[in-house]
Amino acid sequence: SGARKVKRVSLALGELSSVTEESVNFYFQALSKGTIAEGAELIFRTVPATYRCHQCQEQFSGEEDRLTCPRCGGSQISLVEGNDILVESIEAEA
Repeated sequence: SGARKVKRVSLALGELSSVTEESVNFYFQALSKGTIAEGAELIFRTVPATYRCHQCQEQFSGEEDRLTCPRCGGSQISLVEGNDILVESIEAEA
């Protein structure tokens, strides 16, 4: 893309992912040395865990150990988001 320097990287970390901001910072600093991304600022956004009930389609947030629907009490629940790690944007100088 013709970028000369990466200034900022925005990341979304799911609250249920096993990755922490500290570990991302550590590895980013080590892996970006000598590249156009060296010294770039990392910005983190935490994505809460969101579930969906298969019975009534209610979407809700909650703790991982509470897997019943608050609307209908159903137990057929699936995770919609909150377990991912996503690069949302990269800001660079051209």
